[in-house]
Amino acid sequence: MWSLAGLGWRRGRALATPATRAARRGLLGPRPTLACLTATGCRDPGRRYSSAGRKEKIDMSRFPVENIRNFSIIAHVDHGKSTLADRLLELTGTIDKTKNNKQVLDKLQVERERGITVKAQTASLFYNWEGKQYLLNLIDTPGHVDFSYEVSRSLSACQGVLLVVDANEGIQAQTVANFFLAFEAQLSVIPVINKIDLKNADPERVEKQIEKVFDISSDECIKISAKLGTNVESVLQAVIKRIPSPKAHQKNPLRALVFDSTFDQYRGVIANVALFDGAVSKGDKIVSAHTQKTYEVNEVGVLNPNEQPTHKLYAGQVGYLIAGMKDVSEAQIGDTLYLHKQPVEPMPGFKSAKPMVFAGMYPVDQSEYNNLKSAVEKLTLNDSSVTVHRDNSLALGAGWRLGFLGLLHMEVFNQRLEQEYNASVILTTPTVPYKAVLSSTKLIKEYREKEIIIINPAQFPDKSKVVEYLEPVVLGTIITPDEYIGKIMMLCQARRAVQKNMMFIDQNRVMLKYLFPLNEIVVDFYDSLKSLSSGYASFDYEDAGYQTAELVKMDILLNGNIVEELVTVVHKDKAHTVGKAICERLKDSLPRQLFEIAIQAAVGSKIIARETVKAYRKNVLAKCYGGDITRKMKLLKRQAEGKKKLRKVGNVEVPKDAFIKVLRTQSNK
Repeated sequence: MWSLAGLGWRRGRALATPATRAARRGLLGPRPTLACLTATGCRDPGRRYSSAGRKEKIDMSRFPVENIRNFSIIAHVDHGKSTLADRLLELTGTIDKTKNNKQVLDKLQVERERGITVKAQTASLFYNWEGKQYLLNLIDTPGHVDFSYEVSRSLSACQGVLLVVDANEGIQAQTVANFFLAFEAQLSVIPVINKIDLKNADPERVEKQIEKVFDISSDECIKISAKLGTNVESVLQAVIKRIPSPKAHQKNPLRALVFDSTFDQYRGVIANVALFDGAVSKGDKIVSAHTQKTYEVNEVGVLNPNEQPTHKLYAGQVGYLIAGMKDVSEAQIGDTLYLHKQPVEPMPGFKSAKPMVFAGMYPVDQSEYNNLKSAVEKLTLNDSSVTVHRDNSLALGAGWRLGFLGLLHMEVFNQRLEQEYNASVILTTPTVPYKAVLSSTKLIKEYREKEIIIINPAQFPDKSKVVEYLEPVVLGTIITPDEYIGKIMMLCQARRAVQKNMMFIDQNRVMLKYLFPLNEIVVDFYDSLKSLSSGYASFDYEDAGYQTAELVKMDILLNGNIVEELVTVVHKDKAHTVGKAICERLKDSLPRQLFEIAIQAAVGSKIIARETVKAYRKNVLAKCYGGDITRKMKLLKRQAEGKKKLRKVGNVEVPKDAFIKVLRTQSNK
């Protein structure tokens, strides 16, 4: 009898009869109906389908430059950017209208859990108006100060913005910051007052605020409710009327700006591009202006909001491009792509992000180092504002010192590592980058510059080698109801802040501007501000350079030995408070030994705080049941000498979990 194996069939594969082959090709059985396709969610509205129900590629040549609008949505946290984006997607038929459409563009798990946008997302919308079909490229941006780099990058691919303001809360600190980002980029601004359906909404008051702070006429404001979809159609029409089409030329050679990128382990780097000139299609050979490497384009398309391949992308359009870039370092954000043998002038790109907070990152287990390295590389491709430097620690092993734009940025990066790459890490206390002006020519020769930047407190130079220390400062904007002004001013003074300006934006809301030392606000200032103002105050800051400061390096000693991982840089006036807090936390975290452990905080040779972990003690007097006191004293003296000797030879090793406990509570204090 013939066996299937003898006929060369792979195990588990069915025999293909003519009937099964025909069924596979879709020749037998009823074809899927339009209703069936729509019901199963296979069909996107507004798309042409082939006879087998497959989605056909969109012809992008149908959209001349004058029918294209590229715009972003900018706003303060929780003013309704993502909800407005959902309604715009529904109105243009990009997604089906269902009750489940909530934050459709927020694809990351961390975004859904925290209810905030972390990553700017793109979607191409097709909209018919007055007999013409328009292509509207929408970019939904984050609202938190820590992700302002995402916003500035997104604005580079746009010609206009929708500035969303909550009708209940009015203008907030981040609204002001985002408006000026758009204003500097010379973009058209359309003010949109959202949440008019709320009971306490006061759109007229918000109109006056917009007129006073941004000098935009109240007639230009569009009042909507993104949640209910009220008047959202007028937003789309305003985009077409008020935002100019991109300045692009199809006849010129290709010039594309990479404004974002993600990594797919099967297809390599997926680059989000804005085409300023020319066109690009599958099979084209393109060159990166940054690396000068040549690639062949495997796929081009638009995000709708999921990837939708097209035959070609033309000047003025925003889409994605896959060109077999396998290494994460090849897709530099801000890079210019052009056709092979048709070089063009590269675009200015982006100012590199300035890290405001640095923290050490180490794998919990050193055997995980290579996996963590690969995860960090892929995530920094997706979030280019993170800077990475190799680092090494005696207690925690090999790791990195990472630079972030703020504390929330650091937390989100850590959470994404855990969720997307299953990596568990130890993060050290966040610090800020200080500068030191060197005094001697010998040192200047050694460092090759007069002014050095210190991102690791362990490398902080001694006062004898330095003319002066400089600390980073930021210009903070606080918007608050006037009843909390007194408490907030006291908080700012306690953080060594200098008041620069104060302005009433309406009858009961005040905008305060303060110059803050960055290390005073980086850990817990925002939490303190929110609790003082019952959650009503909002805070935003921007870089304001460096200023001279009296800084000291504070060492933590265990029985006289310095613990490098706990070295911190503090202001001279706050050294005692910070030192005492660290010593107390270490006392609670360190396991007791057979000898006494002295925990000390020291500035130079001066001890400024001390805590003691008591030794375990055997009761050597247990066998004495009366008798002369001298016998008891002799036994106690011998025990004390033994403890003294043990303390000399005994070494205090700080367990890793104690480090984690101290470092984590320090960042959550």
